[in-house]
Amino acid sequence: MSSGKLLIIGGKEEKCRTGDILSTFVDLSRAKRGAVGILPTASKIPNEVSAAYIEVFTKLGLEELEVINVDTREKASDPSILKTVSGLAALFITGGDQKRLSDCIRNTKLHSLITEKWKAGMLIGGTSAGASIMGEDMIIYSEMKNNDEDRLLIEMGKGFGFEKNLLIDQHFSQRARFGRLISAIGENQELVGIGIDENTAILVEGDHFEVIGEHQVFVIDGKSGSLVDFVRSENGGEELTITDFKLHALTAGYYFNLSSREIMKRKEA
Repeated sequence: MSSGKLLIIGGKEEKCRTGDILSTFVDLSRAKRGAVGILPTASKIPNEVSAAYIEVFTKLGLEELEVINVDTREKASDPSILKTVSGLAALFITGGDQKRLSDCIRNTKLHSLITEKWKAGMLIGGTSAGASIMGEDMIIYSEMKNNDEDRLLIEMGKGFGFEKNLLIDQHFSQRARFGRLISAIGENQELVGIGIDENTAILVEGDHFEVIGEHQVFVIDGKSGSLVDFVRSENGGEELTITDFKLHALTAGYYFNLSSREIMKRKEA
């Protein structure tokens, strides 16, 4: 059996009946048997966040919903939680802090179970922090360090590893994150950088993805490029000189082949 689909959302998706992204998640979930889980671990207000998704998913037609309350690594090995997750048809990972999500769940029994379920065909959706966590590597923090020169400092971390070769960034255009993603790819050229705008998503299936939603998805491919120079300042900031990196920008309906690293034409209606 092939691995399940991944719906990776750039954050701030429309939570209404006409929202393409959550409607897509619900439609894909209803095609399977079992409950849909909501994992709010990344959030500091998990109860409020869970309630918001329960409301919208119920309006969109889902009847069997389970909140997976995991706020410690001990809970990520709780037999009752593992039993609930083992029966899920789909899982939705909310936004918040991706480091918190990784710290609580990565390399636990729950992480192993979710991975096994996904490999067996379970649908997984994630927004904002829940999007970043999909890759093996992720950006967990960035800031400008100010002294005589402004330099960008980026901190990397480890995600759940569903897509080993993708480095996913979210709220991309809205928070001007191009610089931090291209810097991260400059130092990790084996990865493909995926920058996803708000209310926009990619639906990953096998070796390709489709773009859905309102805005754009940017793909940064440094495989054939070169890191020419690397400068680190005394305060820890860093800047790169790079060349021959490829940039793709996709809108709704376009596909991208992750194996050939090429845009694919829209499918005919």
